[in-house]
Amino acid sequence: MKIPQRALACARIGAALSTLLLAPSITMASSHMDAPLITLDPSAHITDVYAFVSKVGNVKYLTAALAVYPFEEPSIGPNKYNFDDNVLYAVHVATGADLAKGESTISYLFKFNTTIKNNNTIAQSFLGRIKTVNDANQNLTQQYSVTKVVHHQKGQGQGYGRERETFDVLGTKLTVPPNNQGLVTPDYNQKGDGNMLAKEGVNDPSQLDVYTSQTVHQIDRGYTVFAGQRSDGFYANIQSIFDLDAKFSGPERPLDSQAGFNVHTIVINIPVSELGGDQQIVGVYATTSRKAFTVLRDPRAPVTFGEYVQVHRKGNPAFCELLVAGKDKDLFTKTSPTVDHSIFAKYALAPELAPLLGAPANLQTARTDLAGIFIPDLIKVDLSTGPARLAGNPDTPMFSRLGIFGGDTLTSTVQQGFGKGTVPGGWPNGRRFGDDVLGIAVIAILSDLRINPPQLFAKFDPSTFNVGGVIKNDISYNGVFPYAPTPHNGRNNLHHTQP
Repeated sequence: MKIPQRALACARIGAALSTLLLAPSITMASSHMDAPLITLDPSAHITDVYAFVSKVGNVKYLTAALAVYPFEEPSIGPNKYNFDDNVLYAVHVATGADLAKGESTISYLFKFNTTIKNNNTIAQSFLGRIKTVNDANQNLTQQYSVTKVVHHQKGQGQGYGRERETFDVLGTKLTVPPNNQGLVTPDYNQKGDGNMLAKEGVNDPSQLDVYTSQTVHQIDRGYTVFAGQRSDGFYANIQSIFDLDAKFSGPERPLDSQAGFNVHTIVINIPVSELGGDQQIVGVYATTSRKAFTVLRDPRAPVTFGEYVQVHRKGNPAFCELLVAGKDKDLFTKTSPTVDHSIFAKYALAPELAPLLGAPANLQTARTDLAGIFIPDLIKVDLSTGPARLAGNPDTPMFSRLGIFGGDTLTSTVQQGFGKGTVPGGWPNGRRFGDDVLGIAVIAILSDLRINPPQLFAKFDPSTFNVGGVIKNDISYNGVFPYAPTPHNGRNNLHHTQP
């Protein structure tokens, strides 16, 4: 198949993203520590995926986001964390029959290009205070393109397969904002002062900082996109879990393991009309891919070629980290959700975490309820509901970090749900910024969701339940696009000042 130049040479993306092989060059390449190999390749390491229904004016969207580069320390230099020009970032949406199969119907590809205005200086990223995006003082700049790929089908039954792919470039030369360093990026921070903490979230687009507002791009066919550094939107006491603390008590004070760290985040608003309307449930997951071969004849200018090969994928939070056994973690990151039923379903049906949490015997096996969430590993989003309630500053009324377990529900017109169309207001019906996914997962494992009404964890009290004492992010979220919170700066963040 000949790929047009405008498609950025994304050669046979459908085939490449389903390969089981990891080329030797790649090996050089959420606890945010999903699997052994991907921890060696942070710019391709997906930390989290988000997907939820939103509405701007009269237009309904599926908002999807992926974050990469775990544990970005804001105070480093001279080299900074950036999107990788050699990584193909992708958000995939499954509709119709593709949802149950774990097959992407439409993919959105993001490809980056980095330029440096002056390479004869140690000040690689900043030459002075940044007033507007890509001004003379922003020495390192990144731009990106967005391409929509429709994966067409052929035949039915045993003849099912991918016949061809249609590429549509939605936007090019889209700008990325600078990272938040501090004094040189003051508008990110409270009172425009780089010595202060990063700004809290806002609920009006006009109140966004200049760097963010200038890089929210309206592109073809009604899409909106953003790509740049953000505060890590995931919060949890990871230390307590992997210290094998069954009570998740953690240290003397609650410890958000991601507090003060940033990630690089891509957010896209997809008009539901582009997906065939809102009377359906769709699935969302993300992948990162690298070309199969790298030649290092000149270390300053490595040459990459060959088809793109998937190096990481993520859908629901915590599946690979907390349910998949170590021997299969690398396999999971390299495969497509199409194999989840045959290879990984066993980890959802009989989760090792259930007995470790003290679940009764009847909740340790035959967990078809958990399999319905994780298999295939796509975030399922009911598009027929109204917009999701959002965490912001302040939170939308009736928002609960525990979703349905905190009384935060939505009404579906395409499924019965838990009765009369009642479905979760957050994960596992989509995933919003602010969802306490670890808390929801623990409650779900200790509850029986196979019956209606569900039998909830007996000791669960939605007003007080927490895992390791962490009940919110270290900085509030934006209630407007791009939703993800302001990135922390290197002069003042919450590494050592958590409550």
